[in-house]
Amino acid sequence: MYGSRGAGVRASVAVAGAVLLFAGCSASGDDGDKDKSGAKVGQQPKDKDPFWVNPKGNAAEQVATYVKDGKDKNAELISTIAEQPTGQWLSPENAEQEARGFTEAAAKADRDALLVVYNIPHRDCGQFSGGGAADGNAYRGFIDQVAKGIGDRAATVILEPDAVLHMVDGCTPQEFHEERYDLLRGAVEKFKSLKNTKVYLDAGNAGWGKPDDIAGPLKQAGAENAEGFAVNVSNFYKTADSTKYGKELSAKVGNKPFVIDTSRNGNGPYTGGEPDQNWCNPPGRALGESPTTDTGDDLVDAYLWVKRPGESDGTCKDGPKAGEWWPEYALKLAKASK
Repeated sequence: MYGSRGAGVRASVAVAGAVLLFAGCSASGDDGDKDKSGAKVGQQPKDKDPFWVNPKGNAAEQVATYVKDGKDKNAELISTIAEQPTGQWLSPENAEQEARGFTEAAAKADRDALLVVYNIPHRDCGQFSGGGAADGNAYRGFIDQVAKGIGDRAATVILEPDAVLHMVDGCTPQEFHEERYDLLRGAVEKFKSLKNTKVYLDAGNAGWGKPDDIAGPLKQAGAENAEGFAVNVSNFYKTADSTKYGKELSAKVGNKPFVIDTSRNGNGPYTGGEPDQNWCNPPGRALGESPTTDTGDDLVDAYLWVKRPGESDGTCKDGPKAGEWWPEYALKLAKASK
């Protein structure tokens, strides 16, 4: 897995985004949003978690389906996912519309949007989530669209999972490095120019664990101008291990704070299969700490669910395509967390 979370994390926004943006759905307030089936999804207390819960996300839709079918136990399990704010992974095809729709809905609920930007050229080294923008100019246009969509509304952006790490570990060919650094710096500058946007540049995970090697490239990619960096995105390393890794790295990049993806790290990483596949839909995993900005650590800005639990890492272990909702896996995550 090239030392990273692996591939296969680009969350599908086709269904949720279409419902939210084109059907005129607005976010709920603290009282929640109730659909025809009786499913209800509300926002978490703002002082503990300021991020927006999408009432039309895949997990919320699954809760509604289970309620309609009389599968109350399954509905209760999936509600543990649906009731938490998760990252909204923006699609290049509708980046401006989605960024605007998500941030407007979040603003109506008096919350901040959590957005994930994942479209760097030569993304994921051609693995399950391979692709990305066609070239540098296309990527700059994409970033401009996202920024235009956000405007002055409150947003936190997780910028390009694996983009820096895959240059450090050799997965991304050297010929693409100079352009990638330039694109990441430009993206950080663009988002920081917005009035109410915070940006965290992805910085790998505790399993890779080489702060000395990634610190320089992280700074070269613009981390010093960002709010900070993100660790464990879509991976499974325990929060304590991620905190240790983050603090070691922070000391090398100007004591920048960081955020930790705790979406699926409740049981730590899987070690029972092929090492290069342990990141991809591993069995026996569990939900981690609930998202919160109340971490009790000045260097840890938040625990976030950047990866949306229940969405596939890729077509491994009989999973659907990367980012597609997989209710059976979601149920296993929730059950293991009880």
